[in-house]
Amino acid sequence: MQPHQQRVVDEKTELDAKLDKLTAFIDTPIFAGLPEAEQERLVRQLHHMGHYTAVLGERITAFP
Repeated sequence: MQPHQQRVVDEKTELDAKLDKLTAFIDTPIFAGLPEAEQERLVRQLHHMGHYTAVLGERITAFP
């Protein structure tokens, strides 16, 4: 694997870990206690992170 390809794999691994943590956080009482506007921002962030990791996965799949 080329160095630039490894960076994409590393980025996806790190992003997936953050995505897992945010997903878990959304199911906590702390999240439930946040103002509605902040909850909405976090859910939007989760949504975008999901799309981002999907694109990274597509890129990795396309590596020769």
